[in-house]
Amino acid sequence: MSTKKPFVSLEKVKEIVKEYPTPFHIYDEKGIRENARKLKEAFSWNKGFKEYFAVKATPNPFILKILQEEGCGTDCSSLTELMMSEATGFSGSDIMFSSNVTPKEEFIKAKELGAFINLDDYTHIEFLEETCGLPETIFCRYNPGGVFSLGTDIMDNPGDAKYGLTKEQMIDGFKKLKEKGVKYFGIHSFLASNTVSNEYYPTLAKILFELAVELKEKTGADIKYINLSGGVGIPYTPDKEPNDIMVIGEGVRKAFEEVLVPAGMGDVSIFTELGRYMLAPYGHLVTKAIHEKHIYKEYIGVDACAVNLMRPAMYGAYHHITVLGKEDAPCDHKYDVTGSLCENNDKFAVDRMLPKIDKGDYLVIHDTGAHGFAMGYNYNGKLKSAELLLKEDGSVQMIRRAEKPEDYFATFDFTDFFK
Repeated sequence: MSTKKPFVSLEKVKEIVKEYPTPFHIYDEKGIRENARKLKEAFSWNKGFKEYFAVKATPNPFILKILQEEGCGTDCSSLTELMMSEATGFSGSDIMFSSNVTPKEEFIKAKELGAFINLDDYTHIEFLEETCGLPETIFCRYNPGGVFSLGTDIMDNPGDAKYGLTKEQMIDGFKKLKEKGVKYFGIHSFLASNTVSNEYYPTLAKILFELAVELKEKTGADIKYINLSGGVGIPYTPDKEPNDIMVIGEGVRKAFEEVLVPAGMGDVSIFTELGRYMLAPYGHLVTKAIHEKHIYKEYIGVDACAVNLMRPAMYGAYHHITVLGKEDAPCDHKYDVTGSLCENNDKFAVDRMLPKIDKGDYLVIHDTGAHGFAMGYNYNGKLKSAELLLKEDGSVQMIRRAEKPEDYFATFDFTDFFK
């Protein structure tokens, strides 16, 4: 098995912890910018291309600002994500609002900002109209049902997903929206999560391009945009090859020229809503070994826990671990690497072969730049860590301070208990 290389060294971490104690999430600005530029290059053949970064993956305005400088918009699915985008300087068509079971105040805010609104359900047409009126451009999210497969591999099961409209609802919905004065249309779909395959986007694109041609023929809708959403993932294990975004972009281009261009739809803009692909490899959770335990298994206890990274506890997800300073040491010790929650699933690794770990060693948990800090919570009264940015010049900036006990107690401000 090959290995993943951290973007911070032991020396750098020792320097950082003089000011910011572990645990902390740290992000690599250089890697983020280079990745955003490569995505843009891969889709440069489409003059209207735009990436709408999925805010839910890494909801931090400092990260959003970096991506904004690289030409990205934001994909929001809640009121506070809309508010964060607004505060960071996004507005109008730089914001895509894709939500489900949407409260009216969220539609009102999206309309106020001039964001693209992506409807998740047929009944939302009347709900949006009654709430704040219909904008002149509307997206609708498509769910083809059944299972989605690439070759013989089943990737996901859209038929069990709560999202989107059926094809019949898309047709009726576009007709209804046209009658109500909507002028321009977009199509959106998400069929599989974290695919590590260069075929996913081209396959999805062809499905949506063929749907767009059919919708235009049956409804006369002026379809301006097709949003491939997210789903392009990363290899969490070091033995897998990452996606090649240049190959993916070329595959989408071929489908575009095969389906849309002959139908007279060669001016359609392609959008993406990537989160994990954009940020996950460029984030580390850095934690310190503070205990060891020898019973029926060998345990290493660290100062981070599932509050800082929930994915292993929730999904049994694999996150690679590097013991800083021991990158070249043999992985000849088997450990469970655990946090301190009163939950037995609070483990970052189970039966993981690693170098011998001593108390005081620093561990890098890889690929936490998306759906890492964002999924944190406060179980056991644990407090969320700081977020740091490793800047291109090598300096480190705090972009979110660590929580304090007074933050945890802040919502009891109506009592005298904690004053």
